[in-house]
Amino acid sequence: MSDAPDLVELERTDDGVAWVRLRNGKVNSLSIAVLERLHAIAGELHSDPPGAVVVTGSERIFAAGADISEFGGPDEARRIGRLFVDALGAVAAIPRMVIAAVSGPALGGGCELALACDLRIASSTARFGQPEILLGIIPGGGGTQRLARLVGPSRAKDLVLSGRNVTADEAYRIGLVDEVVDAASFDSRVRELAASYAAGPVQAHAIAKRVIDAGLDTTLAVGLELEQDGFAEVFATDDARLGVTSFLENGPGKAVFTGR
Repeated sequence: MSDAPDLVELERTDDGVAWVRLRNGKVNSLSIAVLERLHAIAGELHSDPPGAVVVTGSERIFAAGADISEFGGPDEARRIGRLFVDALGAVAAIPRMVIAAVSGPALGGGCELALACDLRIASSTARFGQPEILLGIIPGGGGTQRLARLVGPSRAKDLVLSGRNVTADEAYRIGLVDEVVDAASFDSRVRELAASYAAGPVQAHAIAKRVIDAGLDTTLAVGLELEQDGFAEVFATDDARLGVTSFLENGPGKAVFTGR
């Protein structure tokens, strides 16, 4: 996993944000080596979490998908599919807000990587799609599952079975994207948003994210019990004590959190 460090770069900045940048050639294909490196970086960010995470590519492309030259028969497909599931699952499990900053195409595995993040911020140049069907295959990195949970089964079936791309504006309309930003303002908006999350009570972020994600996989009754456990847990943090005290003394929105 350490033999291809340049394919995915990790940079931690002074504002508490970790930047994960795909750097695999002109199209940022998600090759086996890239997936292994991405998995390793996600593990590092899980063990030593920053304030927030941004996953991005280059100005012209987020990621074009899997490296098709590595495809073969069913055995190879199962191996590559497992690499996708494990790597993107590790990204999804990072206990902080994970923002996909998408400029240019996010197709196939690239779209699946964006889906594994908590928020998707798109430049007006972005395009999204699951074009695997055009090769006679289906998504293998979560595209049939995360996409359906995000935009609903009918829209997911349309995108997966047609293989068509959607613009940033259409992606926003159907709920695939959370915000669309003009290309000229894109970088500054992503930095501003990531820094705002990093300055928050990040222990509470971790608990809230865990409870939301776990609750989606169970019944409402069980989810409410998970919430109660998390609600009690968060009161043991320094930031909860600081936040409550600040509210009582100064009103809402004045607390400066420590991340503890």
